[in-house]
Amino acid sequence: MGKIVVIGSINLDLVVEVDEIPKIGETVTGNSLSQIPGGKGANQAVAMAKLGCDVDFLGKVGNDSFANIVLNSMKESGVNIKNIKSESTSTGIAVINVDKNAHNNIIVIPGANGKVDEAYLLENEGIIKNAEAVVFQLEIPIDTVKFGLKLAKKHGKLTILNPAPAYELDDEIIENVDIIIPNEHEISRIAHIEIKEEADLIKASKLLIERNVKKIIVTLGEKGALYVDENTCKMYPSYKVKAVDSTAAGDAFIGGFVANYIKTKDIDKAIDMGQKTAAISIQRFGAQTSLPTLEEVINFK
Repeated sequence: MGKIVVIGSINLDLVVEVDEIPKIGETVTGNSLSQIPGGKGANQAVAMAKLGCDVDFLGKVGNDSFANIVLNSMKESGVNIKNIKSESTSTGIAVINVDKNAHNNIIVIPGANGKVDEAYLLENEGIIKNAEAVVFQLEIPIDTVKFGLKLAKKHGKLTILNPAPAYELDDEIIENVDIIIPNEHEISRIAHIEIKEEADLIKASKLLIERNVKKIIVTLGEKGALYVDENTCKMYPSYKVKAVDSTAAGDAFIGGFVANYIKTKDIDKAIDMGQKTAAISIQRFGAQTSLPTLEEVINFK
C-alpha cells in the first residue's frame, strides 16, 4: 500500500454536550465539556492510520499546552508527525455544541492552521514527491491548498479534496483535483446550484466533471452517498445505526474511502468501507476518539 500525505488542519475540539443547541440570544445549561483532538486534516489522517495506512502529516500547531494533546493523539494512532511545525501562536481550536439528537454546530478558530503556507509545503516537497496520494481539506488557507494541489500534480500524485468548510472554488483548484468529496451543501456552493433532489446533485456533479474533476463522491449523511464520474451515477445507501455524535462522520468516511481505494482502486469497495467507518464513528462521542480500527470495520455488520 502506498504512502498517503494529508495536508491540513490540527485542532483541539472543545465539545459541549447540551440537550438543545442555544438559539441567538439564548442561554442554556450544558451537561459536560470535553477536550478532544480534532481538525479535519488530523481526523482524516488518524482515520487512515488506524485503518492500517502509512500516513505522513503536514500541518502546524501552536506553542501552547494544547499542542501536546493533539500531537500525542496523532502519534498514538500511527500518524507520522515528524514534519509538523510549531508556530508562536495558538493551536487551532474548534468549539462544538452537540445536542441530544447528535446534531452539532461548530466554531473554528484557525490559530496555527492559518500559518500553513507555500514555503512550508516547499520545505516538505520531498514528502509529497514520495507519496501515492495527497489529501486536502479547506481548514488551512485556500491559497496554500491551491499551491499544494499544483505541487502534488507536478509530481503525478493522486489528489483528493474534501472541500470543507464550504468555499467557492476557482478552476485552478478544481482542475488539479482527481477525487472531490463534498457534502450536499458544499457541492451546492461550488456548482452554484440549489440542491432540492437527487437530480440536482447529479447536475452539480456533472458540472464539476466538465471542469476536469475525475470522480465525485457526495456524502449525504443518513441518505448515503452519491458517486459520479464521466460514465457513472450511482447511489450507495448508508448503514442504519443509532447516532450519538456526528462530529467526525465526514472525516471517518474519507479515511475509510481513501484507505481502501489506495489498496484496491475499487470505487464500490472503497465507498462501502467509508460508509462502515462513518457508521461506527457516529455511534461514539468526539472526533478522533470515535474513529475505528481496521478490525472493527472488518467486523462491522
